[in-house]
Amino acid sequence: MKRPPARAMLFVLAAGAALENAAAGDRELGEYLSTECVTCHRASGAAQGIPKITGWPEDQFIAVMNAYKDKQRDNPVMQTIAGRLEAGDIAALAAYFRTQK
Repeated sequence: MKRPPARAMLFVLAAGAALENAAAGDRELGEYLSTECVTCHRASGAAQGIPKITGWPEDQFIAVMNAYKDKQRDNPVMQTIAGRLEAGDIAALAAYFRTQK
C-alpha cells in the first residue's frame, strides 16, 4: 500500500485547522454583530415580550432570520434588521447565540 506524500498530509492538516478557525471567527463576528440584537433581546437573550434567542439550534435561527429577511414573518423591526444582514452575518449570529445561555 502506498503512503500518501507528506505534502498531502500537511495540506489536510492545514485545511482542518483553517476550518476550525473559520468557525471560531464566525462566533467572533456574531458576537460583534449581536450588539444590535441585545438592545431589545438583552444579553440574557430575552426581554419582556421579546423572544429568547440564545441557545437556539443554528439552522432554526437561520431559518427564522431568513423568514424575516424575505418578509415571510410579520415584524417590521425584525424585517428591517434581517434585511440588512448578509447570509454570512446571519450564520455568524446563529453560531454566537447558540453558545449563549
